[in-house]
Amino acid sequence: MEFNFGSVAFIMFVIAMVFVVKTINVVPQQHAWVVERLGKYHATLGPGLNIVLPFIDRIAYKHILKEIPLDVPPQVCITRDNTQLSVDGILYFQVTDAMRASYGSSNYIAAITQLAQTTLRSVIGKMELDKTFEERDHINTAIVNAIDESAANWGVKVLRYEIKDLTPPKEILHAMQAQITAEREKRALIAASEGRKQEQINIATGEREASIAKSEGEKQASINRAQGQAAAILSIAEASAEAIRKTAAAIQSPGGSDAVNLKVAEQYVSAFAQLAKTNNSIIIPANMGDISSLIATAMQVVKTQK
Repeated sequence: MEFNFGSVAFIMFVIAMVFVVKTINVVPQQHAWVVERLGKYHATLGPGLNIVLPFIDRIAYKHILKEIPLDVPPQVCITRDNTQLSVDGILYFQVTDAMRASYGSSNYIAAITQLAQTTLRSVIGKMELDKTFEERDHINTAIVNAIDESAANWGVKVLRYEIKDLTPPKEILHAMQAQITAEREKRALIAASEGRKQEQINIATGEREASIAKSEGEKQASINRAQGQAAAILSIAEASAEAIRKTAAAIQSPGGSDAVNLKVAEQYVSAFAQLAKTNNSIIIPANMGDISSLIATAMQVVKTQK
């Protein structure tokens, strides 16, 4: 039997290549591979080039260390006021310990999903329907804290939980819509009444300011008239005083006394004429032709006064 060295060499090359492939392992960045030696945990391979013993060591688990989003299926929760509510959320987690993630739970993804659902039902059950819409942050924080405590044993870190949708029954949704509409109409009516109130206040304020301005104007006009009348009276008094002073000066001058006598006689005659017409009666002197005697009488009166 002829021995074929070529076939043996080829077989040895194949065995060597398999040996090399089984020995050298390149782990990608942000990955962790768990190695078992003879069925027992041996090591965790980090990113880069790693050498293992072929046929003795085995790559049992491969984990991604990146942040992973996990969609939590929708579920029906019952609120404190016995209202059904469909809740849909998403969970973000990250593998922090590859060994625990491999041996801490048979399926850590299913475990954190179920824990998120049960915790969500518990948190929603303590709230009334209206509060569930207002306190989403509180719900998210409570779920993360509850899951993270248990997930630490599974080598998983729960980063955050976000509620995607809260869907009440159609009847409740219609009632809430009607309530919102009523609240908006109420706010519109309040706003309209506040506008009318402000309008009346503005009108009253304007009228008050106009009245004040008008009264101030009338007051200033009265003051101006009084000052004008006072100035006129003062001017008349000063003119009268000046006339008296000039009259006195004229009397003291030569011939002034005769002029005064003549003026008094004229006024006497004029006064007698006016007196004669009073009460529709005519007074006639005893001697109409003796005007000179009348003047002499007036002059005698002036002399007597002097």
